[in-house]
Amino acid sequence: MNLASFSDSYAEARDKFLRACEQRGLPVQSHIHPLKGRDQEVLAIDVCRAGPSDARNLMVISSGCHGVEGFCGSAIQIDLLGDERWVRCTEAPSLAVLYLHGLNPYGFSWIRRTTHENVDLNRNFLDFSRPLPDNPGYRAIDHLLLPRAWPAGIGQSARLMLFAARHGRQALQQAITRGQHSHPDGLFFSGLEPTWSNLQIRQILRQHAQRCRRIGWIDIHTGLGPNGVGERIYKGRASAADLQRGQDWWGPQVTNSFDGSSTSAQLDGTLDLAVMQECPQAQYNGLTLEYGTLPGPQVLNALRAEQWLECNPQASRTRHEQIKRQMRDAFYDNRTQWKQQVLQQAREVCDLTLAALMEPFDPR
Repeated sequence: MNLASFSDSYAEARDKFLRACEQRGLPVQSHIHPLKGRDQEVLAIDVCRAGPSDARNLMVISSGCHGVEGFCGSAIQIDLLGDERWVRCTEAPSLAVLYLHGLNPYGFSWIRRTTHENVDLNRNFLDFSRPLPDNPGYRAIDHLLLPRAWPAGIGQSARLMLFAARHGRQALQQAITRGQHSHPDGLFFSGLEPTWSNLQIRQILRQHAQRCRRIGWIDIHTGLGPNGVGERIYKGRASAADLQRGQDWWGPQVTNSFDGSSTSAQLDGTLDLAVMQECPQAQYNGLTLEYGTLPGPQVLNALRAEQWLECNPQASRTRHEQIKRQMRDAFYDNRTQWKQQVLQQAREVCDLTLAALMEPFDPR
């Protein structure tokens, strides 16, 4: 494990990723974002493929779906690319590995969870030609989550607690995080059309994932659960056979949002939907590897503060820096122990994914 795989900025992370690919002799395809980063750097979704274009089995490792969470996922990708053992194990002729670096490069650079459209990318993979799912729970509490002044007053917090007491904490989490279309300047906004990142990801899938028969996808996230613990959350179809396959691949500790076993609520418009739509020929096996950082209330307050800042750009430089620091800390623990736990658990999950993809294909 190489702790130097971690970075202090998006620009540093991208440079390390590109150099790691170059050192392996692997070409990189860059989808350039229309905007610049916080330091006027180029933003891009960088795609690196190792393995034949017609491989029957495709493993995907993606980072930065939620911008600021990319510090963790980027380090895992760079660590794997620098690991001789891992690289040798992935050289089977029936396998290709696709590294997708910085799915939401704007949020990664600007220390935001959302895209430049203020959209939660992992709620944006919807059919926008049809009526969008309603979230009346969010509409009832948006004004409490994002008051006009920050920090929020005691009254707003008390009313959020009252909502939880009346409906349950799980209902509160569902209302906040499921995704919503009613408040474009609010939290967990799902968008009213596909985002730039959504369109790029679909293009990448059409190029790289339509010739395989089986996909194993690890999407790396942070911000939920106990500190340093990588929860293995199954993503894909909700059938008994698919859920069982998830546990067969990644162990009995695999959770899911369908039966309430996960720390995550059930969400609308998640990334796995796009994979299954664009790659109907392949058996899809998806896992969200979700690392805990701070307690849930602190993470939520960091999100509320950062969204308030986005809506109030006239805030002082001191307030701006304090809120951005709080936001980064909520999704990236800079301590050595946390980083070691992250890399160790990621290697275990990636090894399990690789082993499963090397088993004979069962189309069930």
